[in-house]
Amino acid sequence: LLLLANLLLLFHVGTAAEAATTALCLLLFFLSSNIGMGLRLSALYFGLLAVDIFVVPRAGEGVLLNLLSLVSVGVRMMLPCIITGAYAFSTTTIGELTAALRCLDAGRPGDYLYRLPESVIIPCAVVVRFFPTVGEDYRQIRAAMALRGIAEGRGALLLHPMQSLEYVLMPLLMNSNNVAQDLSAAALTKGIGLPGRHTCMTELRLTVWDFL
Repeated sequence: LLLLANLLLLFHVGTAAEAATTALCLLLFFLSSNIGMGLRLSALYFGLLAVDIFVVPRAGEGVLLNLLSLVSVGVRMMLPCIITGAYAFSTTTIGELTAALRCLDAGRPGDYLYRLPESVIIPCAVVVRFFPTVGEDYRQIRAAMALRGIAEGRGALLLHPMQSLEYVLMPLLMNSNNVAQDLSAAALTKGIGLPGRHTCMTELRLTVWDFL
């Protein structure tokens, strides 16, 4: 799905094909009982699609319409990638991802020399856990700022971009390296890099919905 979404962005397919593919990706949220996020992303995408259909053809009539059409087209083209990424990160645990990657066997049954190398599995596991951890750091930074009366409210950071850079972006960048190292150490401590056969409590299997 991530590959398909990126191909939609790179080759700039027709609006109808893009909307149909995005609708199928959004359907996955509802099938996985993640209805809230599915509704929010659906409203965002189809709202921008409506702007593109009804506003973009009139973009030459004013500066504000030109700016609105530019933003709506750019965000809408990237949304399929964001939607599939959000679905992957919100519905897949590290254990499930690791179990799936370990099942990618190009060799003979029982021959673990041909499995996907640990140099691929470990970074994937770290990446899946990285973004939620950074999101938690961002919420803690915003809570600390609100406690000190700095840039209170959701729109305050947009009104004060320099404060956003100083109080939010810089701490996140400084902490990201530590987060990546901590997550790598945690994964290795749990034995993800040990040689030999690994067992998993997660049983992966295809269902009727997968084939549909």
